[in-house]
Amino acid sequence: MSIRQTLTSVTSLLAGMALLMLGNGALATMLSISMAEAGTAAWLIGVVMAQYYVGIVLGTTFSHKVIVSVGHIRAFATFGSTMSAATLAHAFVADPWFWAVMRLTVGFCAVGIFMCSESWLSAKSTNETRGSVFALYQFTVYLFQGLSQFLVNLPDETGFTLYALLSVLMSLAIVPVAVTRVVAPPLPENTRFNFVELWRASPSGMTAALASGMILGAFYGVAPLFAQMTGLDRAGIAAFMSAVIIGGLVLQYPVGRFSDGRDRRVVMLAICAGVLFTCFALMGKDVYNGNGLLALGALFGGLAFTLYPLSVAYTNDFLTPDELVPMTGGLLMAYGSGAALGPLGGSAAVQLIGPNGLFGFIGLITFVLAVVIVLRMRKRDAPSAEDQGNFQVMPRTSPVASGMDPRTEAD
Repeated sequence: MSIRQTLTSVTSLLAGMALLMLGNGALATMLSISMAEAGTAAWLIGVVMAQYYVGIVLGTTFSHKVIVSVGHIRAFATFGSTMSAATLAHAFVADPWFWAVMRLTVGFCAVGIFMCSESWLSAKSTNETRGSVFALYQFTVYLFQGLSQFLVNLPDETGFTLYALLSVLMSLAIVPVAVTRVVAPPLPENTRFNFVELWRASPSGMTAALASGMILGAFYGVAPLFAQMTGLDRAGIAAFMSAVIIGGLVLQYPVGRFSDGRDRRVVMLAICAGVLFTCFALMGKDVYNGNGLLALGALFGGLAFTLYPLSVAYTNDFLTPDELVPMTGGLLMAYGSGAALGPLGGSAAVQLIGPNGLFGFIGLITFVLAVVIVLRMRKRDAPSAEDQGNFQVMPRTSPVASGMDPRTEAD
């Protein structure tokens, strides 16, 4: 099958993912804004937003069993319907603790949907087309997550319309998969990983994955609160969030490809330096309004979003093809665990010292990561250029995505 035929065959699945990201991407930002506007304490906003990542960690562990038990289509419909219902439920009970339960539910269901979709995409790809499908899938995820941010600026005087819209988008995301004629693909085995073995394989890679989760978890969960506290309205918050996400989309691949043939730890150190610079700049009041904030946000996203795929690429440089899937699953769990901690730390910092606390917290995590990398560089040489694989942008969605990575194909 040619690349064109393959891409045509996955169009409906990618359309479903686009609708899902429009709904799910906007929901997190809208909840954070709504709680900030209602005067909810910063620490409580962090608790609520962290539950999405708790759901992701749980979903990574248990949703595989649901899919195996009932099949792809039934599981996809179950996860999608539950996710849509949980989204709409926010409109009926405006209580942070209830929202926390709903965030956990949405996170759990999101992983199940990603697992089903990614296994279908992998099954429709050949060794020759897998790289193109992989890249298009990630482009779709990031692009529509970025565009989704502008939905929070739609008028909603009742407090119901936006939740209903997001629920509809998530429901529609089920349709392309539910009506597909493709035979349900075999779900990859739920490969077990060992954090001790992962640490032995790459302490720097595991630390970078954990730190990346803390950084991006704090950003997604608390950045709308930061923006609201600095005087931005909903339109400004949407533009800022979108700039960060689109910046991550644009810069990940060129930065990652630059790391090929080089010591990726040096590249990660340069990324850390750039993140620290943008954190200090974003803490300056002179950038709170205007294009300066958007430019810094895009730069921050472009740099910070690169840390996780770089951690995967660096770790994979030491692994055999058979080890890639389980170890990448371990890195994803490290990322998810960090992402669950990030909103707690970021919101606590905002609670203590104000809006600057968010990027102060992110800067601290980045500095600690840089120190760990420097210490590890003294104890271990970088792999040779011949032993390195090519960089691939890795989505932070489900362990199944690692099976779409062309590097998993043994020579």
